[in-house]
Amino acid sequence: MSADETPSQLVREDLDVMLEWAAVEGWNPGLIDGDAFWAADSGGFWGIKDEQGLASCISAIRYGSDYGFVGFYICRPDRRGEGLGFKTWNAALDGLDQRTLGLDGVVEHQAEYGKSGFTLCHRNIRYSGLSSVSIPHDPRLAPIGTGIYTSIRDYDRAFFPAPRESFLQQWHRPMERNRFGFCAVEDGHIRGFGTLRACREGFKIGPLFAETPEIADLLFRALAGSVRGQMVILDLPEVNADAEALVDRYELSPVFETARMYRGPAPELPLDKIYGITTFELG
Repeated sequence: MSADETPSQLVREDLDVMLEWAAVEGWNPGLIDGDAFWAADSGGFWGIKDEQGLASCISAIRYGSDYGFVGFYICRPDRRGEGLGFKTWNAALDGLDQRTLGLDGVVEHQAEYGKSGFTLCHRNIRYSGLSSVSIPHDPRLAPIGTGIYTSIRDYDRAFFPAPRESFLQQWHRPMERNRFGFCAVEDGHIRGFGTLRACREGFKIGPLFAETPEIADLLFRALAGSVRGQMVILDLPEVNADAEALVDRYELSPVFETARMYRGPAPELPLDKIYGITTFELG
């Protein structure tokens, strides 16, 4: 490694490379995740470059004034073992000590995160399988569009440790079949919402937040029914027994796991109402 290979903030085009690397690692990102991820915090992507381009990367997304989330911790295979990843890690997290930081750590790196002060909160399990459901005809269902966005933003605050309005605005921008969502409305109030997006393989549902197991089931069928016969993927907190019952009911199988870890006080979230995590990359 040459002396000038120091970590720096990345530009939007570098995020596309990071997403491709994530696909190679088997994380199966969405086809159009980039713009929403960049909207969350354009200053939160770091890396080291060499003559061949990006050599290492990480994201350390700042939400609000006291929370952050770490993801995309990847080094190009031919540069592994040289310390680039650790240098990038330190540069990205420098100055974030005042924030609680979260991450979803893959099994092989959880011990390393522990050495950096992160502690286990709960396991997340990825489930996948072919959608065999149909879209329910239920008057409580409504597509997520600009007219209901403010209510979705406000509802989301109970399920995430900090405001993430810029991300949500881009995440719920209608993108035809690449990404769309439904919410459940009762007596004029949001009772849950979920989003489905096209990925390298299949379709991921996330987030999926709901007040009751029945509402979660309704939203799952609306989303998965929209791509009936194709693979759907749901990342859920293992501690939510109702979420595990939902994936069992629709014959989805566990394929992958991460550990939700925090450095600093773990936020108090209603995990019993979180049936699908938004993304492993940004929380």
